[in-house]
Amino acid sequence: MPDYRRAWYPGGTYFFTINLLQRHGNDLLVRHIEALRESVRWVKSRHPFVIHAWVILPEHLHCVMEMPPDDADYALRWRLIKMGFSKSLPIKERRSKVRQKRGERGIWQRRYWEHLIRDEADYRAHMDYVHFNPVKHGWVSRVSDWPHSTFHRLVEQGVYPPDWAGSNENLLTYDD
Repeated sequence: MPDYRRAWYPGGTYFFTINLLQRHGNDLLVRHIEALRESVRWVKSRHPFVIHAWVILPEHLHCVMEMPPDDADYALRWRLIKMGFSKSLPIKERRSKVRQKRGERGIWQRRYWEHLIRDEADYRAHMDYVHFNPVKHGWVSRVSDWPHSTFHRLVEQGVYPPDWAGSNENLLTYDD
């Protein structure tokens, strides 16, 4: 098994990718978006953090989150967010015997991707990645068309123009 090492930096800003266990054909996150939002609100009220960017796709989510100056425990926050969301849903998913034995739901992948943001360029790249993701995955042709994103709030704040990034066909690729 690989030796997973997490970066624990009080006050750090992190990029995360969190996946559902069953990704193909699963729209659980957008179908139950209010339950997810409520779970995030509840956790945030008890264990503060700042959301810089967030996008909810049908089967995974990305976010850029800043921890408080004296706290690096993002794992606690993700555990509570995932648990709160899971508890809000009836048990309908198929669960392995291992998950049943441990009393776990079969909703989320156990692990997640975490990246400590290192500088302003890294921050901007991950902010853009989060907001462009619905276009990348083919859910919409324009970033502004995806409703479950902090992009709209950032447009109101003047961070992004409303037509930012256009569409997937306007991007340069390595084949060009």
